[in-house]
Amino acid sequence: MSATAINAPENLTVADFAVRRAATTRWSDNDMYGHLNNAVYYHLFDAAINSWLIEQAGFDPVTSPTLGVVLESGCRYFEQLGFPQELEVGIRVARLGRTSVTYDLGLFRADAPKTASVAARGRWVHVYVDRDTRRPLPIPAELRRLFDATAG
Repeated sequence: MSATAINAPENLTVADFAVRRAATTRWSDNDMYGHLNNAVYYHLFDAAINSWLIEQAGFDPVTSPTLGVVLESGCRYFEQLGFPQELEVGIRVARLGRTSVTYDLGLFRADAPKTASVAARGRWVHVYVDRDTRRPLPIPAELRRLFDATAG
């Protein structure tokens, strides 16, 4: 297999993500074609990232003077998912800047073996800003520690 094929997004596996968050599909997540609507993937990614930040760093997005706002997001789809399914969202830090973090995300079936390839791969960029002025600020220390510990 060539180096390009090995590094292709669809060749990432469950084992490539140190952080994994459980997710469950709902009846309303399916679209008229019988699979997860594209927007649902973004909901799953958003919920996984934010619950991880809240639980692991004690970050409170409701009261914090610093907010993580989405600057960019994207998703590539490799396998059809739908309801009912137990899923897992893999999170890893792809890039850590002074005011922003880029997440690399993988969506998997919860029962997938560690060697299973991603069903979908996401990219999510948070830039941290002042709640009032919306001007960029350095990433809060508690989040930076979490990101540093997770960066690949």
